[in-house]
Amino acid sequence: MSFRFCLAALLVLAGCGDLPQPFLGRPGATAERLAQPPPSRLAVLTPEQSLLPDAGANAWAGAVADALRTEEVPATTDRGRGDWRLMLSAEVRGSEVVPSYVVQNPSGEPQGVSEGAPVSAAAWAGGDPAVLKAAAAQAAPGIASLLGRIEAARRQSDPNSLLNRPARIYLSGVTGAPGDGNSSLPAQIRAKLGAMGLVIQDAAGGADFSLSGQVQTAPGAKGTMRIELQWIVSDSRGEERGRIVQLNEVPPGTLDSYWGDVAVVVANEAAGGVRDVVLNASGARVAR
Repeated sequence: MSFRFCLAALLVLAGCGDLPQPFLGRPGATAERLAQPPPSRLAVLTPEQSLLPDAGANAWAGAVADALRTEEVPATTDRGRGDWRLMLSAEVRGSEVVPSYVVQNPSGEPQGVSEGAPVSAAAWAGGDPAVLKAAAAQAAPGIASLLGRIEAARRQSDPNSLLNRPARIYLSGVTGAPGDGNSSLPAQIRAKLGAMGLVIQDAAGGADFSLSGQVQTAPGAKGTMRIELQWIVSDSRGEERGRIVQLNEVPPGTLDSYWGDVAVVVANEAAGGVRDVVLNASGARVAR
């Protein structure tokens, strides 16, 4: 039997038909970084050693918080219990002032330092809001990058991190398939994902991700039957992290009883896409 499913990223899937949601789950560099901010909030504290008047020190802290929010870092000038902290300071080096930014965990332990670009000492001492805003905007990308590196290191050292253990996936099942597809497809995808090192479980408790399969059929071209399968990966909060779509047109009645080898082919093709979505969502890079 000739039965070929189309599975790929957006550009290839676009050639396979008009799909409402192609392969998701591949964030760009910014999204990868934003998926792993270390604190729930980052408190930007008014510096004590800023070489600025009090009003200037407050303005600098506010400008840094604003600039970090443009980088989608959850920064605030209000300090709350459990917040991570960004400690600001400045020192004179020759005729210039160099701003410095130290990231502390909620216990006050330094986790990393980022320095801003030097600023003319005369311009800095005046506390001009435009100067402080420009310094904050220049420093924000480096601080955001530092936060990402801190979190990456933290996750590498955490034995419970998905970087250090297999992901646990709750397979909720497959719906809508003709014949025995609702039972044969889960059996095959479970076997394929397990062979890839993922832990597949039949209960939702303790799962890092959930996986469900949806099958839709419709009349196809020239009397065929159109089969569309969607494998949906969601995280533990129920947010969709990726979707793998497979589709083809087969002779009518082909799958009315047993899927057999077709289920094996489907699982072989889909499992790699599911694994890639899970790895991307876990903060691990997919090897190519």
